[in-house]
Amino acid sequence: MDIIYIREFRADAWIGVYEWEQQRPQTLEFDIDIGLDTHQAGRSDSIRDTIDYGKVVERIRHDLAEAKFKLLEALAEHITQVLFQDFNAQWVKVSVAKIGHLRGVRKVGVTIARSRQDATKVQVTPTP
Repeated sequence: MDIIYIREFRADAWIGVYEWEQQRPQTLEFDIDIGLDTHQAGRSDSIRDTIDYGKVVERIRHDLAEAKFKLLEALAEHITQVLFQDFNAQWVKVSVAKIGHLRGVRKVGVTIARSRQDATKVQVTPTP
């Protein structure tokens, strides 16, 4: 399996369980690995035969602007579902971290890895 990756992608999001977290957007950092077969894209040299990572970033930014999440785990699951359903990924690994969230801690976060088979097991509904 081949991997397209997005590293150190930062975006602001409304996320948090506690009231003090929900008072303003928080900066998140994403590392995303997208597993797929890139043989055809390598032969054709066409973006139509692969996943457009620019569109992935654009979609995540859009979703973060439109929805609120309580947990990083729920946001990571949401991203995996988007990648499976809208981008035809076969395997996904998503790391999401809050930057400077706790005093003396650079980052706190979660990493999840899912295969397409796992995609049918979880449905995440963000808060509008």
